[in-house]
Amino acid sequence: MATEVESEIAGSVWMIEKREGEPLAAAEVILVIESMKMEIPVEAPCAGTLAELRVAEGDEVSEGMVLAVIE
Repeated sequence: MATEVESEIAGSVWMIEKREGEPLAAAEVILVIESMKMEIPVEAPCAGTLAELRVAEGDEVSEGMVLAVIE
């Protein structure tokens, strides 16, 4: 079953730490969002494989936007 990873805050994608197809441990950082001059890590809510990354570095994101899918 796939798990969608949503943004908890509006901002821009500052850095992507993981690529599609890579294994993830629970709480491992997938990417970092910059918002109001703060860097907010987006962590995997569960272990699995990063099946889909829906953003690229520099993309603007909004709260609740799906950033990645874990299988």
